[in-house]
Amino acid sequence: MHTAERITLARLPSGVPLVTTVHRYHGPEGPTAGPTLYVQAAQHGREINGSEVLRRLHDRLRNADIAGTVIAVPVADPLTFDRKSYTTPEVLDSVHSNMNRVWPGDPDGTLHERMAAKLWEYAERADAVVDLHTGSPDMLTHTVYQRDAQACRELAEAFGTDLLLAETAGEDADDEWADRDFGGKFRVAARDAGIPAITPELAHSKELVEPAIETGLRGMENVLRHLGVREGDPETPNEYQRARNHLGRATADASGLFHPESDLELGASVTEGERLGEITDPTTYETLATVTAEESGVVYSVTREATVCAGDTLVGVAMPLE
Repeated sequence: MHTAERITLARLPSGVPLVTTVHRYHGPEGPTAGPTLYVQAAQHGREINGSEVLRRLHDRLRNADIAGTVIAVPVADPLTFDRKSYTTPEVLDSVHSNMNRVWPGDPDGTLHERMAAKLWEYAERADAVVDLHTGSPDMLTHTVYQRDAQACRELAEAFGTDLLLAETAGEDADDEWADRDFGGKFRVAARDAGIPAITPELAHSKELVEPAIETGLRGMENVLRHLGVREGDPETPNEYQRARNHLGRATADASGLFHPESDLELGASVTEGERLGEITDPTTYETLATVTAEESGVVYSVTREATVCAGDTLVGVAMPLE
């Protein structure tokens, strides 16, 4: 059985409602006959492949014999979706431009806090949470989970990407955790509430890309089997690459044009101090900075947009876990 509910997340100053759709699916024995999975996409509006994953999953679930309930929100943030953007303009939410920093939200807070609080009403009753994201075209598909949380790790393994990134939270995390308000991520809020949660990064923002969609759809089917919502076993890799999230980023020491090394490829192994590229001044042609790997590991993202600003992430290096 399938139902679709149009809900108002918040209102703009003019009174225009910010509306999205919440889909519910359950089998013939009713919604209490098994676990509840909450899944959402497009929390960052330009990350649209997750929305397409849920559209295709809809065709498989609406008349399926499933156990329990699936709650799906294909567009979690209509503010950024309409603007094809990652964050909301300051004029609409000057405090929290990134929705994925405010969970579990506040019904009396800023626009993003109110939107998160409304969706949290559906997510907080779930037995598991999947927050579908997509990265840049030059990024290895991976799944992020909270380290030292066994149920989260098992959920990440069930989703089935080759690369799993473990994120250390709270007091044990690196400085970036506090600097970038990672404690307000949806996945973290769910884990803090005792709900296993993962963030698959399907790669390829702004355009619908079949390999990314197929990976996401297969991953969602795997999660449903893992939870027992659908029959069968997940189809997962025989081996995973496990690494730590965020710590191995090479950032720009200067603003200019980034020239990655010609042989720098996704999945390549690099060692600490290895040259990854350089930044040049487009007007004087001088080299402003040499980009090197701060840690040894596996390259999982490379910035191909040449114009960069100081502090931008240029290369992501996943540091393998023992």
